[in-house]
Amino acid sequence: MKILIAEDDAVSRRMLERIVAECGHDIRSAADGMEAWRILQSEDSFKMLLLDWMMPGIDGTEICRRVRRDEKRVQPYIILVTAKIGKTDLIAGLDSGANDYVAKPYDVRELRARINVGRRVLELQEALAGRVRQLEDALAHVKTLQGILPICMHCHKIRSDADAWERIEKYISEHSDAKFSHGICPECMRNYYPDVPMPEGDSQGADGKTR
Repeated sequence: MKILIAEDDAVSRRMLERIVAECGHDIRSAADGMEAWRILQSEDSFKMLLLDWMMPGIDGTEICRRVRRDEKRVQPYIILVTAKIGKTDLIAGLDSGANDYVAKPYDVRELRARINVGRRVLELQEALAGRVRQLEDALAHVKTLQGILPICMHCHKIRSDADAWERIEKYISEHSDAKFSHGICPECMRNYYPDVPMPEGDSQGADGKTR
């Protein structure tokens, strides 16, 4: 998973890089909010963002808001890394568009756990999006005939919505994705073509069963 780390403190940034690398993820780092935003404008492949809240230029919450406003962007999972632990601050951070937060000084195990939670959420979202695409694909190829169809008891033509009587195959073809191929059943062969020999296996006995 590709993760962008934005942290203006060099020591904290290197620590975050080491922890994320140990989790097996690809890393791109930014030394402040301005650099992070430039990277995000040029690359759209980050699955997760680890953003320090307090950064010069553009802070972490402003990056959250800009990312969430971009409807064309594949939305990443965002974790704010912050020394602000007051309830009002945390609510403001989540309201800006962050999915989660880690308080400074952070516990390494907690940070790893929260990264793993984000990874699982992203995997579930991708799986769900795949299922939705499959369903949309299937629905695009399905047309359903519903309701009562008026059909002539003799010629079997169907009365259309325009009160015109149409051959059943024409009506069904226009109202579904069904395709027709024509053949002759054994009964019609006997009735209409009595002189034509019946293929083996198509003859019927007195009980009406195919032999």
